[in-house]
Amino acid sequence: MNTLYFYGTVIALGFVLLISMFRVLREYERGVIFLLGRFYRVKGPGLIIVIPIIQQMVRVDLRTIVMDVPTQDVISRDNVSVKVNAVVYFRVLDPEKAIIQVENFLEATSQLSQTTLRSVLGQHELDEMLAERETLNVDIQLSLDKQTDAWGIKVSNVEIKHVDLDESMIRAIARQAEAERERRAKVIHAEGEHQAAEKLLLAAQILAKQPKAMQLRYMQTLTEIAGDKSSTIVFPLPMDLLDAIPGLVSRPDSEDQT
Repeated sequence: MNTLYFYGTVIALGFVLLISMFRVLREYERGVIFLLGRFYRVKGPGLIIVIPIIQQMVRVDLRTIVMDVPTQDVISRDNVSVKVNAVVYFRVLDPEKAIIQVENFLEATSQLSQTTLRSVLGQHELDEMLAERETLNVDIQLSLDKQTDAWGIKVSNVEIKHVDLDESMIRAIARQAEAERERRAKVIHAEGEHQAAEKLLLAAQILAKQPKAMQLRYMQTLTEIAGDKSSTIVFPLPMDLLDAIPGLVSRPDSEDQT
């Protein structure tokens, strides 16, 4: 009876070990195989055989991993304290390096992302953080990708999500923006006055060269004023017009005498 029980136990154990030899890896998974503690090979996807006891397997996901970088306190180059968080997209390209070269590649990438975020943004001023996010995203991505290359990890993208400022800094930025708008308005007004002055000077020079044109302009102005009957305007009469009147009056008399 004991013999039958022993053989039954051995057969059952052997069956379990036989079943445990077979592993199924999905299309996006790879298995890093160790033989007696030494790296053996990378297997998968599909059905693979792992010999119990003498072989061990570590699964590695090759899909793109989306990692949220916790909010970091960053001091900009112009000594402004801000809170910044971001998201990092990366994937494992070399499962062997990801398992052997670093203890926990997920935790290592997370910590490296936090330190790199503070380091890169600390080299820029606040205005650059707010206006040049795309450039900063690329700088952080390149810096991360360079450091994680030894771990067999490819950082494909980094996106800064929020840049939070203190209330006092928000008010200061609002005042700065208002002052900038006022400055631009004054500059535009001054440029308009300058252009108008140039045109008036040009018109005055042209009228000075043609006295008759000046008289026509004078008469046109009188006509425009005369059209407004709401007020009485005393307008000086140029002496040139008075000098021209006797000539106009005497000319018909002379024709009658002839």
